[in-house]
Formats: sequence, C-alpha cells, structure tokens
Amino acid sequence: MDLQKQDLPTPTPPAATASGAPGLRASDADRDRVADILREALAEGRLTADEHAERVEGALTAKTVGELDVFIQDLPAAHARRETATYAVAPNRPAAGAVPVDPDENVVAVFSSAVRKGRWRAGRRIHAYAIFGSVEIDLSEALFEYQQVLVKAISIFGSIEIRVPENVSLRSTGGGVLGNFEVDTLDAADPQAPVVYVDGWAVLGNIEGRARRGKLVADILDRVQRKVDKGLRKHLDR
Repeated sequence: MDLQKQDLPTPTPPAATASGAPGLRASDADRDRVADILREALAEGRLTADEHAERVEGALTAKTVGELDVFIQDLPAAHARRETATYAVAPNRPAAGAVPVDPDENVVAVFSSAVRKGRWRAGRRIHAYAIFGSVEIDLSEALFEYQQVLVKAISIFGSIEIRVPENVSLRSTGGGVLGNFEVDTLDAADPQAPVVYVDGWAVLGNIEGRARRGKLVADILDRVQRKVDKGLRKHLDR
C-alpha cells in the first residue's frame, strides 16, 4: 500500500515532533509506541480498520522519528504522551552498599554452555564466566526482588549474552581486549524500575546486553498475581 497517496496529516515542523529531532533513526521501541497509539485509536473509533492497517504498515517500515510522527500527529493520545513522557535517570554505578561484594549466584561455562532463564529470582549480584564457552543470562522473565542488580561478566575466548525486560534501566562499565563489549543503554520511564548494571571485560571474546522486546516487569508481576488470585479462589470455593 502506498501511504504517500493517503490523506495523512501534513508533517509538523521539526520542533513539534515527539523527540524534537525528526531526522534521528527510529528504534524498535519508537515503532512499538506508535503501534500502541494506533491500536488505541482503532479501539476508540478514531481510525477505521483500513486506516489502522495502512498506518501500522507504514510505521513498521519508517526509518526516522519524523516519518513515524506523520502516522500519529492527528491523534490526541500521541500529544498527551508527548507532554507527559518522562524517563528516570539511573546512576552509572550502583549506590554504595546496595550490591554485596559476594555473588548471590555464579553462572560458569568452561568449554561448555550455561543458561539461566525463565522464572527465577534475580539476586543483587550475579557473576558470569565464559572461558571457551557460552553463557546466557535472561532476566526478561525473572522476578526482581531488588531495584539494583549487578551482573559481573568475564569472557575469555567465550561469549556472554545478557537479556533484560524492556522497561528496566540498563547501564554498563567495561570493555574488550581484542574482543567485543556491547551493552545497550536503557532508560526506564518508572523511577522505581529495576536497574541492571553490567560490569565486565571480554578478552578475545564477546559480551552483549540488550532488552528483549515484549517482555515487561509489570506484565510478569501481574501474571503472578493473577495465578495467586486464581489459586485462592479455588481454595475458597472448596
């Protein structure tokens, strides 16, 4: 479908865009937010099914923030979100005394692989070592009992992959010695959201950290609460 032929609103000047920088490359998170606004507009009757489908298709292929704004700038929800959107500023290092010196858990792979994922309780400090091996630490479905979690990662001729929910803050300190150390910086909208710190070195190895799209801390906690409520109802009905 050629959206350029549709009667879409005329783009606003650069200063009126959601980010203030329409030429910036759009991220997957930017596209997801626009898709959410379009879905709400469809549910409210502001868009027809055809209009919704056309705009979503265009949003998913948009390259810049300015191109994304074209699809939502005539919708009230978009302007409301722009006015209220805020982000928590997480410190680059954990607060003093917030993280213990000794690890709550060690994940080690020596000429092997080790995986920690699914429903598990994340401690305040996790050590990961990959020596001629691979380690995967997936926090996207973990239960966060602490706001600050530090992952100490050491990769020597190995690979360490760290995944987090997309609504937490993510910070890193480290580097690579003939290796790759790449951790995306994330800023959570909620100031009480968990902050995951990745601290480590990749020596002739690889360390990566990024969000897993579609995984939210709130969603997981809500799901747990629903299961608890369901269990209580069954117990009371007996």
